[in-house]
Amino acid sequence: MSVADRLRRWAKKIKRDGVTLWFAVQDPFVPWYAKALGIFVVAYALSPIDLIPDFIPVLGYLDDVILLPGLIWLTIRMIPAPVLADCRDRADQWMKTQGNKPSSRAGAAFIVAIWIGATFALWHWVIGPWLGA
Repeated sequence: MSVADRLRRWAKKIKRDGVTLWFAVQDPFVPWYAKALGIFVVAYALSPIDLIPDFIPVLGYLDDVILLPGLIWLTIRMIPAPVLADCRDRADQWMKTQGNKPSSRAGAAFIVAIWIGATFALWHWVIGPWLGA
C-alpha cells in the first residue's frame, strides 16, 4: 500500500470520526466532559470557516493536519466503547446516504466570535495603549 493510499484512508477515517462526534454529543451515555470537548471539536470540524485561514503559509494547514485530528482522537478516547461503536455505525450510514459531512452554522459563528474577540483583545492591549486611546 502506498503512502498516498494510507493518507487517503486516514483522511476518510478522520472525516468519519468528525461525523461520529456529531452523533456522540447528542447521546445521553457520553460523559459531560467528552460532550463539552466534543461540542467544541464538532463545531470547529464542521464549520465552513477555519480558525487559522488556509491562505496563511504553513499555519493555515497546521490546524487541519495536527490540531483537528488530535482533538478528534482525544475526544474519541473519552467516549465509552459501545456508544462509540453505535455512533460510528450511524456516521457510516450518514456518509453513505448523504455523501458528505454535515455543516455547522453554530461552528462558523463560534469561529467568527473568536476572531472578533481576538481583534478586540489586540486593540485593547496593543494598539489602544500605543495610540493613547
